[in-house]
Amino acid sequence: MADSPEEIQKSIRKYLWIGGILIFFTVVTVGLSYVELPTHGLNILVGMIVATFKAALVALIFMHLNHERILIYKVLAFTTVFCLALFLLFIFSASDPLVFEGF
Repeated sequence: MADSPEEIQKSIRKYLWIGGILIFFTVVTVGLSYVELPTHGLNILVGMIVATFKAALVALIFMHLNHERILIYKVLAFTTVFCLALFLLFIFSASDPLVFEGF
């Protein structure tokens, strides 16, 4: 924790910078919605990358996860791998010929 006024000002300045970066990438996200990339899947991929970057900034800075013990990173890594596996299963199911055609 910040004990002196100088440290408090430094923390406030850091939070304002991160807030500005988040606003900038929000504008980038909105701008990307108007850009037509070669495939629709690529649009989604780029949007998810930007969203992941913004979520990481919020988690690390505003939720103070950058000062946590190693256990939290192991739990987050497992969650990330599990989430990616679910995304991949969804993508692979789209190419499965046995899946209901109306979906």
